[in-house]
Amino acid sequence: MKQSTVSIGLINPKSPDNVSSVMRAAGNFRIDSVFYTGKRYPRALMRNPDIPDMRRKVGQAIPLEEVTCLMDVASAKMKLVCVEFAENAIALPEYEHPENALYIFGPEDGTISQTVIDSADAVVYVPTIGCMNLAATVNVTLYDRFAKSFQGFEDNVLIRQSRDVNNRLKVRD
Repeated sequence: MKQSTVSIGLINPKSPDNVSSVMRAAGNFRIDSVFYTGKRYPRALMRNPDIPDMRRKVGQAIPLEEVTCLMDVASAKMKLVCVEFAENAIALPEYEHPENALYIFGPEDGTISQTVIDSADAVVYVPTIGCMNLAATVNVTLYDRFAKSFQGFEDNVLIRQSRDVNNRLKVRD
């Protein structure tokens, strides 16, 4: 893939832990921005100000912004990709990711509205037995995009850049 613009849209997320983990995934997989709708996430943050920050350093530079409508934040060049268990959706392993995309994920305890699904350029699902939580679904989807893009990393360079200070493992030749 060439230089692309990729954002994540979260519909009314409720769990600060999930949003924080999404932010970490956004940093790990080179996402430009994360948007969310609804009031449950900010309300949960106010009620629990001591929630641990799971973003780690990699996700701290990614902007997280509350918006009224996710479809309003997508530029004209971005494809809307909903990730949802929906009949007739495309299985993620079969999906070819667009260069520029806004990936929309539903709430932890609900679904994406039919109106948003109908407006999407694609609807994909992660084939699992049962459903995963929000952060897990975001991670799997972004990993699939990243793996299919083949960024041209030399493995050891990527490993050295990505691991933390507590990991200096090597596989013996």
